[in-house]
Amino acid sequence: MNEEILADAGKLALRLLAGGLLLFHGVDKMLHGPGHVQTDLLEHGLPGLLAYGVYVGEVVAPLCIMAGIWTRFWAVVYSLNISFATLLVHGADFLHLAPTGGWAAELWAFYMATPMAIALLGPGRYALARASRQRRVAALAQRGRSL
Repeated sequence: MNEEILADAGKLALRLLAGGLLLFHGVDKMLHGPGHVQTDLLEHGLPGLLAYGVYVGEVVAPLCIMAGIWTRFWAVVYSLNISFATLLVHGADFLHLAPTGGWAAELWAFYMATPMAIALLGPGRYALARASRQRRVAALAQRGRSL
């Protein structure tokens, strides 16, 4: 199999995995509201209104990443969103080990680093943005021929 095709398939798999896992968090907020996020923000002296930002970071960003729409931008948004939430609620996990002996923050590190890897790699060829760009180029080329 072509190495380029495998690389693009890997980028798609990474986008679907990372976006899909975070989307579960966003769906939970859509079903139950961001009340517990507001509580955490208020406990740290931050405005509770910021809690509604989770819809951007945990619903819009994962959907766009999975679809391959402005992937790099939304991957950075995803990473910043999860980094802020993690440091706010689980900041102490970065300083100790879990009862099993692993790093207590390993899951949070995954959630913060994976979207940054996606931002660096880009969406690959299996992305809606690429398909849309190809259609626009083809339409422009067709117009040029008809003139």
